[in-house]
Amino acid sequence: MVAPAVLAPDAVVIGMGPAGEEVAGRLADAGWDVVGVDERLVGGECPYWGCIPSKIIVRAGNLVSEAHRIPGSAGISRVHSDWRPVARRLREATDEWDDKVAVDRFTTRGGRFLRGTGRLTGPSEVTVAGPDASETLLRPRAAVVLATGSQPSAPPVPGLAGTPYWTNRELIEAPELPESLLVLGGGAVGLELGQALQRLGCAVTVIEAQSRLLGREEPEAADLLMRVLTTEGLSIHTGAELVGIGYDGERFTAQCRRGERFSAERLLVSAGRRIDLNRLGAAALGVPDEARALPVDDRLRVLGAPGVWAVGDVTGKGAFTHMAMYQADVAVRALLGLGGRPAEYHAVPRVTFTDPEIGAVGLTEAQARAQGLAVRTGSTDLATSSRGFVHGPGHDGFVKLVAADGVLVGATAAGPTGGEILGLLTLAVQARLPLADLGATIWAYPTFHRAVGDALREL
Repeated sequence: MVAPAVLAPDAVVIGMGPAGEEVAGRLADAGWDVVGVDERLVGGECPYWGCIPSKIIVRAGNLVSEAHRIPGSAGISRVHSDWRPVARRLREATDEWDDKVAVDRFTTRGGRFLRGTGRLTGPSEVTVAGPDASETLLRPRAAVVLATGSQPSAPPVPGLAGTPYWTNRELIEAPELPESLLVLGGGAVGLELGQALQRLGCAVTVIEAQSRLLGREEPEAADLLMRVLTTEGLSIHTGAELVGIGYDGERFTAQCRRGERFSAERLLVSAGRRIDLNRLGAAALGVPDEARALPVDDRLRVLGAPGVWAVGDVTGKGAFTHMAMYQADVAVRALLGLGGRPAEYHAVPRVTFTDPEIGAVGLTEAQARAQGLAVRTGSTDLATSSRGFVHGPGHDGFVKLVAADGVLVGATAAGPTGGEILGLLTLAVQARLPLADLGATIWAYPTFHRAVGDALREL
């Protein structure tokens, strides 16, 4: 048996997704000897199977939808959707799911990269199992940074395991569009991809166990999307608890407790994500087996584990690339002794890239009331304002503001540019800007963001 190679760098980063690559690269820039470890592609979920490729699909679906709106508004149009150019664009954008450019980007900054599965085998020891069955033992002198992200979670539905169901990864890599698709889960990913594929010619059925779509967002957002998506032809079923999945080699069948049966050529499981702490070896840090995420302080140090840091999904603070990058910056500044503000989570933005987009930040009205706050809300409907006449049909949406103690504590911007309007709302929530100052703002006319001023007047 060959003894494992032993390395003693300054820092080891397990997981080279957006957060891990940012930490490892900046530490290397600062002159640290850094080893980055990942069993998959450097860059992580976002550039290969998540944020970027999914938005390419969403954009393609939006183009088809806009073309269908030309008659009656700007002339005539004839639209024939085609998945093939979308698939080509996905292969181009991901370099055919090859990370050579990303690996070179890191190593040219002075870092070292190991392809393999990194696992904690001690409080400050990492063992990397390579794809060729080799082992490397890493004993960093200064820090271990855990940035292993999360994986798609499959619900424990009888019959599902062992079937060739899709997660977002298989869908993104699909060379052909199926004629029909069942989507398990009415959250952001399922609705974004479901709407886009419906627009591109696939018959989509969404099955959600909860009573409404987007369960973590304002109910007004769920109502809006239910109306828009069903109008576009998606078949959406909420409160539909699955009791079984079948697959006969050609089609999937989903059986619900209340009796409905749904069938399609393909099945997309979009039921959230999970963090695999056992695979990471978190027990070596004293993390309980039942923990769902790594406990960290406001500088991203793992509690009770000196010299160990965690950033990104694995901290349980939100599975967003922007959250991962935010935490990476806080951790790097702490590791390099640069100081700065600690991590805060009262103004975390999130966007569901459906059409209309659902942008939200901070607390929903229900969450704010659950915290015992003296809540006030204000809202306005884009469709009933002059913006609707200027921009034409298909531009439904609203702005809802949630305030307490004279400041915004949450907001939702739903509409054609909901994610962009969210920028000013996120700043207001983050800075705890007084409502009086917001109310004195001059809003450009006729813009969608002017609806923020309309909603403020209702507070």
